[in-house]
Amino acid sequence: MAALFVETDGVYFGLPDIDPWDEVRDARRYTGPFPVVAHPPCKRWGRFFHGSTAKPHQFRVGEDQGCFAAALTAVRNYGGVLEHPEDSKAFAWFGLPLPIRHKGWTARDKFGGASCYVEQGHYGHISRKGTWLYACGTDLPELDWSRGEQRLHPVAVEKHGYAKARRIGMVAMIGGKDKERIRDRTPEAFRDVLIEIAMSAALSAPSTDAKVRG
Repeated sequence: MAALFVETDGVYFGLPDIDPWDEVRDARRYTGPFPVVAHPPCKRWGRFFHGSTAKPHQFRVGEDQGCFAAALTAVRNYGGVLEHPEDSKAFAWFGLPLPIRHKGWTARDKFGGASCYVEQGHYGHISRKGTWLYACGTDLPELDWSRGEQRLHPVAVEKHGYAKARRIGMVAMIGGKDKERIRDRTPEAFRDVLIEIAMSAALSAPSTDAKVRG
């Protein structure tokens, strides 16, 4: 199995039967033949795709040098699963099924792919970290579809009160130069879920009539 657009020396490195593609290898060049787990960059597809609030309108939506398109092509060609933050603009841009919160997998699209919403907080992340998955040519396993408990940093609550602490979030209170890395890091338990989904691509021949699970 190949892991695309992953952190150098991160959670996908050093695992048997996993071929990690970091920034140096350039996952846009991946041409198979193995199923993939893909984590394409998300900055140009999120709420602040245009840049920081201090310097807005530096970028246009989707200007990620073709990373998401390459990840999607790999998932559809070789089977596997793609991960992006919830409300990613890339899903609508590329016509992927839009997940419904806490409702499981969508119906499969014409490529045999289905989407879902899941929170990485159930799998070890410090925050809820709502996430959208798109899996193609794989089994569609039952995940924890529930809404996680609100996680607030006690220092933030004490200093700023509940409302502002909720806006600030957990990761922002950690501070330091590793804040972004901690926010983006995939927990090992969630990594293992994604690997299991991708590995099933080599074994399954799913139908195209999957239904949303409530």
